Amino acid sequence: MKIIVILGAPGSGKGTVAARLVKTLPLKHVSTGDLLRAAAANADTPLAKSVAETMRKGELVSDEIVGSLVVEQLGKSGAEYEYFLLDGYPRNEKQAAFLEAKLAEGGRKVAKAVWLEVPQEVLVGRLSGRRTCPKCGAGFHVETMKPKVEGVCDACGGALVQRPDDAPENVANRLKVYEAKTASLLGWYEQRGILARVNGVGEADAIAAAVADAIK
Repeated sequence: MKIIVILGAPGSGKGTVAARLVKTLPLKHVSTGDLLRAAAANADTPLAKSVAETMRKGELVSDEIVGSLVVEQLGKSGAEYEYFLLDGYPRNEKQAAFLEAKLAEGGRKVAKAVWLEVPQEVLVGRLSGRRTCPKCGAGFHVETMKPKVEGVCDACGGALVQRPDDAPENVANRLKVYEAKTASLLGWYEQRGILARVNGVGEADAIAAAVADAIK
């Protein structure tokens, strides 16, 4: 199984690309956000119990625990998957080094890191226009992915909302913080000869196809 890391700023389209790749490739998509929530809900292993207790206290889950959860999930993935796509981790060199060390314990390594390149002005437009359904989690956009009825979720009829961190006054700062933390991560994977840069602007299916070409 080839382990793939997908990188990109908030709004770069990582989740959108992953959703398309799952339909066309024997690929297991693992979002660390989803992984943490599932671990907290199920608490079916000692590691998951630790996550549940940490989140119950309102504390941040450590880099080490997140990395260990990823490796644990990799061990659970069946032989039907050719690719294991990791979305949301690592976010910096320290996390990348920890993940590399944990994978090496099982004789594994990251095969490819794909960076979705999107200009900041495009990211700001994508993020500030996003609307989500708090009931079912469906996502929309005021310009590029409008719901059939303004302000109403197509899937469940819930009222769409704008996440507080997607407000225009917050977006620019989020992007600056992300860039400051992850700029060196690109160099980390580039030095290892496994970084692929993909243009993240354009039609979603075309971007997903370019990512598929990069990881094959």
